[in-house]
Parts: sequence; C-alpha cells; structure tokens
Amino acid sequence: MKMHEPLKKPAVLGTLLATLLVAGCGALPDKPMRATLYDFGPGPTTAPARAGTPALQPLALADIDANARLDGTQMLYRLGYADANEVRPYGQSRWSQAPAQLFRQRLREALAATRTVLGPEESATVARMEGRVPDTLRVTLEEFSHFFESPSSSVGLVRVNATLIRTAPGGDRVLAQRSFTAQRPAPGNDAPGGVKALAAASDAVVADIVTWVSQPR
Repeated sequence: MKMHEPLKKPAVLGTLLATLLVAGCGALPDKPMRATLYDFGPGPTTAPARAGTPALQPLALADIDANARLDGTQMLYRLGYADANEVRPYGQSRWSQAPAQLFRQRLREALAATRTVLGPEESATVARMEGRVPDTLRVTLEEFSHFFESPSSSVGLVRVNATLIRTAPGGDRVLAQRSFTAQRPAPGNDAPGGVKALAAASDAVVADIVTWVSQPR
C-alpha cells in the first residue's frame, strides 16, 4: 500500500487548494452598492393652454449660480433640532444632476409656457443679429436641503435670490431683485421623502418667480 501513497498527494493538495479558494472567495468584500439617483420627476405631462394669453417678451435665463456645497450631486439634509449649521449628505442617494441644473430646467419649462426663453448663447446671437438684448434673469440657489425640524418631522427647504437685469448701451441696470423661499412637508423622513418635498418646494418657488418676472416694469 505504501507504494501508492505518493499518488494520493496531488489529490490531497488539489482538495486543499480548492478549499482555500472557496474560503478566499467568501472573504472577498461584496460589490459596492450603487447610489440611487433622483430628479424632480417628469413635470406636467401636457403643455399648459395658451389660448387668450398674449406672449410676453423673450427672456434670457442665465445659468444658475450656487454655493460650493450645492455644486455636486450629493443630497443634503440638516438636523435642525440638533445642529442646523451642519450639512450632512445621504450616503446612498444622489441627484442625477446638480440641484442648480435641476432647478433651472424646471424654471425654464415654466417660463416657456408664456414666452420665449433664451440661453446665454442664444441671447448673444439675438443681440448680434438684431441689435437688441432681452432682459436677463439671474438666479442664485442659496439653500436646498431636507430639513428635519424634529426626528419625526421634516420639510424640503428651498431659497433663491433672483435678479432681473436690463442691458442698455450705458450698461446693465437692475430692474428688480427679490428672494424667494418655500418649504413643503416631506411624506417620509428619509431620502425619498426629501426628494418629493424638495421637488414640491422648488415648484412653489418657480411659480412665484414666474409671477414676479411677468409683472410689468
């Protein structure tokens, strides 16, 4: 029987190696979780009726400015009952674009219901070809967070500053300037609830801006 023992060693080594490989695979870390992406939703599914409503003058909508903490796609929240000055990110939830871009898209759609809305490059083209410059709306996004008033109550909080500018041969002139703030209750005290609350608060601010910028001046 001893003459056959060397023939058994490769089989034993193979079994041992397979066992080590299985154990090693079990020790490997799981694949990192992919963050869930959110936006404001599809918006109105049908265009608002324009019958009987005269079109307003074209308006240039500048790119929306935002402070550094809102430049990325992190979804931020504040614990107002603990420390309202600390901004915290949700770990596995992100916006599909920076909040300023999402807000601008919603604002442009709302403004376009009653007037032609131009981007910065389109406005420059009109100025070059027609010798006139449309009024420009500049917006700064100052606050955009899921705000917890208590562990069981939270809102979506949005604050912007809007400036309407008219360009003339003598230089730019501020026609009007105003801050807008809105908060809407969150249906849940988690990231999905914060998304719905922030989308609703953004729509409220957008509606106020559209009304304000449409006033005669």
